[in-house]
Amino acid sequence: MKQVLIRQGRAVIEEVPAPRVEPGTVLVQVDHSCISVGTEMSALKSGQKPLWKRALENPKAVRTTLQMVANQGFTRTKSQVQGKLSAGQPTGYSAAGIVTETGSGVEDLKPGDRVACAGAQFAHHAEYIVVPRNLVVPIPGSLDFAAASTVTLGAIALQGVRRANPTLGETFVVIGLGILGQLAAQLLKVNGCRVIGSDLDSTRIKQAQGLGMAAAVPPEDPNPVGQVLRLTSGIGADGVIITASSDSDEIVSTAFQMCRKKGRVVLVGDVGLHLRREDFYKNEIDFLISSSYGPGRYDKKYEEDGQDYPPGYVRWTENRNMQEFLRLLEEEKVQVHPLILHVYPLAEAPNAYEVLNGDFKRPLFALFSYPSGETATPPARMVPNPAALPGVEGQIRIALIGAGGFARAMHLPNLQKLSSLFHLRAIMSRAGHSAAAAAKQFGASYSTTDPDKLLADDKIDAVLIATRHDSHAELVLKALQAGKHVLVEKPLALNEEELQSIAAFYDSFPKDRTPPLLMTGFNRRFSPFAQRINQLLSGRTQPLIMDYQMNAGFLPNDHWVHQEAGGGRNIGEACHIYDLMTFWTQAKIKTVEARTIRQSRLYRTDDNFITTLTFEDGSLATLVYTSMGHKDYPKEHLEMFFDGKVIALSDYRRLRVAGLAEKGLETKFPEKGHREELEAFARAVQQGGEWPIPLWQQLQAMQIAFQVQKHLLTS
Repeated sequence: MKQVLIRQGRAVIEEVPAPRVEPGTVLVQVDHSCISVGTEMSALKSGQKPLWKRALENPKAVRTTLQMVANQGFTRTKSQVQGKLSAGQPTGYSAAGIVTETGSGVEDLKPGDRVACAGAQFAHHAEYIVVPRNLVVPIPGSLDFAAASTVTLGAIALQGVRRANPTLGETFVVIGLGILGQLAAQLLKVNGCRVIGSDLDSTRIKQAQGLGMAAAVPPEDPNPVGQVLRLTSGIGADGVIITASSDSDEIVSTAFQMCRKKGRVVLVGDVGLHLRREDFYKNEIDFLISSSYGPGRYDKKYEEDGQDYPPGYVRWTENRNMQEFLRLLEEEKVQVHPLILHVYPLAEAPNAYEVLNGDFKRPLFALFSYPSGETATPPARMVPNPAALPGVEGQIRIALIGAGGFARAMHLPNLQKLSSLFHLRAIMSRAGHSAAAAAKQFGASYSTTDPDKLLADDKIDAVLIATRHDSHAELVLKALQAGKHVLVEKPLALNEEELQSIAAFYDSFPKDRTPPLLMTGFNRRFSPFAQRINQLLSGRTQPLIMDYQMNAGFLPNDHWVHQEAGGGRNIGEACHIYDLMTFWTQAKIKTVEARTIRQSRLYRTDDNFITTLTFEDGSLATLVYTSMGHKDYPKEHLEMFFDGKVIALSDYRRLRVAGLAEKGLETKFPEKGHREELEAFARAVQQGGEWPIPLWQQLQAMQIAFQVQKHLLTS
């Protein structure tokens, strides 16, 4: 399918794999999408600035990049930054079209339904989009797709008006008569209010007056506050809605001064906010912020997980605002067609953005139209890469499932460096543009949004799974059943049932055949430091005592790692350490104990805990896992005691040894074994024989995590 992307300050049309419908979502064939002229042109201009200038404007991003260089080195950081720049960003957040498929859990919509969609993460300028149910509304009656595609902007304006709480007969000023201002003025009129408009463009004032605005503050008026007083018989405005976009602090100052005593000002637009006390204190002006298109916005549980707010507690959510705006359009109480001045076919998108980004006065509304009926493109979910690198004899043909930030920063550059061992056959990602961009950057044969396409490809020998944690076990089983070797990022599974299903696959595998290799991404055991420790342990005569500290850093409660998709920090991250302890002891687990801190709602039960393990060889191990530390202290620290000797490891940069003649080890950057694990995986696939991580050890690391989790929930 075709999708509009913003790349380095220019709009381009790319052929990318179409998205797949998922639980709680609908797949929509887009008929029209609305260009947010102000927002999108601002992003376009920002991308046209040189990198150094953008860096000066965003010092936080510079600090993040410098930290990446310190932790990962210049080469890896450069690859990641180049990947982001070359990938481009999807754009658009308001669209309308026809439902072609519904995911499980969506029962009130069906294929063929006409719908309008919202969301900067979903409602892009693309031939097909997948949108969560709470960001989709049916199009009422005979309302056309073009008008319905403005639903997001309409909901934003409507939420701004709701925040102002207008009552019949009040007078409101709307500052800024761009599209949001035009819609806000009409919505205020529907509420029975008298509307005064203000804008620097007299043409926009005339447009608003033609749609029912009562009066205006002319752009040349030197005293806009005085004009509002005259138009309100000296009372002042009951409220002001700011829909302008400017760096100036004078706009909000003027808005306060226009209000009567105890009036209210609602900020919808983007203006300077250096407030002056004297502007609002004396008259007790209420200053309110309108957050996009209503309650639910920026709440993942509402927008993506489908958890609605009961009407008795939250009458107007973003979804209900969207529905109401479309109803007003359908009943012709609000009009958008007089404001739509340009409708561009999708194929003309690059030229459209150039025109809209020009120096002349921009139109209020501009739309993209899409092919429909017999001219529509089927939703192809696999796109070949014309710049693919050829494979050679002896390479392992591997596919990547999940092209997120970690995979692009770590796995793909390492696969590229190990091109003598691997040929990158395909890249799969939920986001088609991300998959296509990664395929181009790293020379994969094709990109896709459908993992089943990879598993059915007989030219793929192995898959590397780097998706979110809740999909690991299912994808592992599917890949193994398809006969693919599997390298899966930790954790292998999120619960005992998933783990047992993987174990059952190998238990029931025919004894006269060689099963596909399974390797969990416990990369730390392959690091030069862990391998060096293993060498130093050879010949030990007594059990080990291991004390491992993980200064993990704080993650907010709504982070995906804490949700069902992540499984929590014990299962999702501490399993690394349970594997290391198994690797160094080479022993079965005997007992597992764990205690957690429960004194604060700020932290979850698996944020701060201590685990004590005993192994059958008599070794003892403790893990202190905490999110209460400071980032300047090493993230990981190990002390190991045995046979009158001590080994200390700090952040996979420095290994110290006491009581042994052998030297330690030190590196400039952390070396956690990511490249070495790929090399070990390749050797095992090519040569067969012993697995890099025995299956029982992979299972044991996860079983320890599950036992720890039970203790954390009950201790």
